[in-house]
Amino acid sequence: MTRTPLVDLSFVIEEAALRNPIGGPEVMRGQLQRLLEVGALRNVEVQVMPSGRGFHPGLNGAFVVLETLEHRQVGYVESQETGVVVSDPANVSAFGLRYGKLRSQALNAEESARLIERLAGEA
Repeated sequence: MTRTPLVDLSFVIEEAALRNPIGGPEVMRGQLQRLLEVGALRNVEVQVMPSGRGFHPGLNGAFVVLETLEHRQVGYVESQETGVVVSDPANVSAFGLRYGKLRSQALNAEESARLIERLAGEA
């Protein structure tokens, strides 16, 4: 029996998104608690980019970098009413470099979890 490897997921979330009270305090608290649950999974890492960092590579908008089982990387970006899969290796490489910079500037997973816990308590 061939086992499919567990998917590794890594996210960097802007702190401002965690503070925007969409749906009211109860909904926000639930969303923050869910982030903590998912971030505690062994194959998931959640990092928060603190609002006070100033300029960082994620300010141009959200993007996704995916790697297939065959180690082929693709990128994905979307905006209002449109999404684009990026397969050109040079552009995908730029996404990867940008993501590495984001992760290095964000809080680590433990610091991020503590911040999310504090925000959940305030919601």
